[in-house]
Amino acid sequence: MPEHEFDVVVIGMGPGGEHVAGRLAEAGLAVAGVEAGLVGGECPYWGCVPSKMMIRAANLLAEGRRIPGMAGVSVITPDWAPVASRIRTEATANWDDTAAADRFAAAGGTLFRGRGAIAGPGLVSVGDAQLKARRGIVIDTGTVPSVPPITGLAETPFWTNRQAIEAERVPRSLLVLGGGAIGVELGQVFARFGAAVTIVEAAGQLLPMEEPESGALVAAALRREGIRVETGQAATLVAHSDAEFSVTLADGSALRAERLLVATGRRADLAGLGLHWAGLDENARWITVDGLMHAADGVWAIGDVVGVGAFTHMSMYHAAIVIADILGNPVHQAEYHAVPRVTFTDPEIGAVGLTEARARERIRRVSTSVSPIPSSARGWIHKAGNEGFIKLVADAERQVLVGATSAGPVGGEVLSMLTLAVHAAVPVQRLREMIYAYPTFHRAVEAALSQLAAP
Repeated sequence: MPEHEFDVVVIGMGPGGEHVAGRLAEAGLAVAGVEAGLVGGECPYWGCVPSKMMIRAANLLAEGRRIPGMAGVSVITPDWAPVASRIRTEATANWDDTAAADRFAAAGGTLFRGRGAIAGPGLVSVGDAQLKARRGIVIDTGTVPSVPPITGLAETPFWTNRQAIEAERVPRSLLVLGGGAIGVELGQVFARFGAAVTIVEAAGQLLPMEEPESGALVAAALRREGIRVETGQAATLVAHSDAEFSVTLADGSALRAERLLVATGRRADLAGLGLHWAGLDENARWITVDGLMHAADGVWAIGDVVGVGAFTHMSMYHAAIVIADILGNPVHQAEYHAVPRVTFTDPEIGAVGLTEARARERIRRVSTSVSPIPSSARGWIHKAGNEGFIKLVADAERQVLVGATSAGPVGGEVLSMLTLAVHAAVPVQRLREMIYAYPTFHRAVEAALSQLAAP
């Protein structure tokens, strides 16, 4: 094998890996980036960016349909062609990563195409090359769709998020397995463009990782738009024939659709990474790291592969820690008590920190409050499409917020002040003393604070 020597080798050039590799190269280190797919990872090509373009287009349709009774009349005719075109031209560059690869090269990095694996202490093999890392190895190989072991499913041409993003036409009907963020976001998009959509979630609510109020709010909104929502129902059998899917549920009922989207979560694929060379368990679900993202001596791991918040912003957060650590700059330990997350449905669900259920498992005394968005001045003004609420979860003894949900129009944007409050442990009384601009959506936070139990 030809051997090449570098200071750092980055296996996986997702958002965090690309950031680590680029910044270290700019700092003057010799850096190799190894990527089997596209430089940039899932987010810019099949995840965050193109999906939000689809959601933006679908939301415009919904807003147009809200004009009657508010501002006149409207006739809305959905057209998927400009959506598919924009994804190909503006978001994914037709799934070509030349610009990202050139950007890394311009920073001084060296890109190796192929699947990388640790081949010994400080060694990475990729194809016919062997890369020696003087300072260390960074792993950012991300996750792949988790496909459940449902009888018959593997033999069918089902969609994952990738095929949904690449769709050049809207199917007549769509079955979605999984009522998490990806399932409800894409289900609502395709419904707004004319597909007959059914969402099946095995748990008792949509968005099972979020507050029950969030799941109920989204389910009600989807049903109003004509989407069929089945919760507490597991799929037991999948078949495909004559260009149609058939899905049998646990209660024996059957659902049919032209397309089937599997959105049942994601998993790390650790097989073949050579983790045993670093003393790591290749059969583990995730790579375990410490507060500085150390997985082993001379090995760091970041992003989805460490199993803490599968979000682009988490990968970038981890990346900043690793960059500082490798360069010898001041660095803080990773903290996860205030991880923000947003489900970009309409209404939008923003959340940070602990849900009420998680808080009651960990904290002796918990207090909560809920303030409905329609009861706020801005919610009343907004009228059409004003569903939502602010929910606060507080440690009643410490009198600080440990979690919050901001659901409603621009829920993810309103979340920012709540994220800061949870992150910095701002006293509840201090939050009550703030001045809240009138009339804004975030003013509903003030109303929720007023309802929290006093110490």
